[in-house]
Amino acid sequence: MRPVSVYRISEAASLLGVSDDTVRRWAEQRRFSLARTPQGAAGIEGSVLAELAVEVADLPREGGGSHQVSQRNQLRGIVTAVKRDHVMAQVELCCGPYRVVSLISREAADDLGLEVGVVAVAAVKSTNVSIEVDR
Repeated sequence: MRPVSVYRISEAASLLGVSDDTVRRWAEQRRFSLARTPQGAAGIEGSVLAELAVEVADLPREGGGSHQVSQRNQLRGIVTAVKRDHVMAQVELCCGPYRVVSLISREAADDLGLEVGVVAVAAVKSTNVSIEVDR
């Protein structure tokens, strides 16, 4: 069995697209239980962070947020679901307020060790992008 990943409060906040203070406040409100990193710092277990990411994915961002996208369109997030069949795997990530779903081979998902609570990077490459405007 894989060791349980525990993420620091600041890393969890970055993955969720909220401030460190917001994550601390949620812990104080007992929205989730704090865990300890291997270094003894306060943190949150990966599977709990994944559940929280799904829960808050549609919340408005505080202060405009600072979600960063590299020039190569990479979105860092936490895996919130993995559905495998014999050949393919559907992998869902919450990258700040964004939900990304990818279909990859099961072999690739297994090789990467993709499970709920694992931090991963979605590299987006597309020749077709739809744009919508709020009115």
